[in-house]
Amino acid sequence: MTAEAGREPARVVVADDQTVVREGIVMLLGLLPGIEVVGAAGDGDEAVRLVAELAPDVVLMDLRMPRCDGVEATRRIRAEYPGTQVVVLTTFADDESLFRALRAGARGYLTKDAGGDDIVRAVHSVLSGDAGLAPSIQRRLLERLTESEKKPAPPVEPPDGLTTREAEVLMLIADGLSNQEIAFKLHVSTATVKTHINNLFAKTGIKDRAQAVRYAYGKGLVRPPTG
Repeated sequence: MTAEAGREPARVVVADDQTVVREGIVMLLGLLPGIEVVGAAGDGDEAVRLVAELAPDVVLMDLRMPRCDGVEATRRIRAEYPGTQVVVLTTFADDESLFRALRAGARGYLTKDAGGDDIVRAVHSVLSGDAGLAPSIQRRLLERLTESEKKPAPPVEPPDGLTTREAEVLMLIADGLSNQEIAFKLHVSTATVKTHINNLFAKTGIKDRAQAVRYAYGKGLVRPPTG
């Protein structure tokens, strides 16, 4: 199949550890205009090796892979082979995965329910120097930026060995949010929120949410309302 308007097809490597998924993506891409699949990898290490051998234009990169995950593979590819762009194509659309991948150098981010047209658009967008982000991902980025402007960041060094995310959860508890509301705001599962709460309670000696609120105010993580 020839590329549109005389443009050379984009040479693509697919990286996904699930054989059925990987083969399905390769088959789909083989039907799309302007795309030529030149290789397929089962993990991040193999993806980096194929980039070194084949110099593709774009890697469609899964995130959750053994040995070397998609974020680390993206970081290595962008550092060692800057002529190859990376578009993340993953089942997971949580914020932590999104921002880790973008910080590693990915220029596009699609979930695996994306259609063929979405993939073609993303591939050619990153090759043109634009970001190949699904509309839902663009909205999430804008929401995250807006939220970061509205709320004060936690201290550079949270107290009592708390991680930045644990301090963030504590601040939201102090704001009166339930576990479900915190999960929705942070785009994580309630089980993940409970794990963060258990960890921060253990580190600080807090026994309940009332103590958590007092602790947060006492440590200056949140400030009493004025006026």
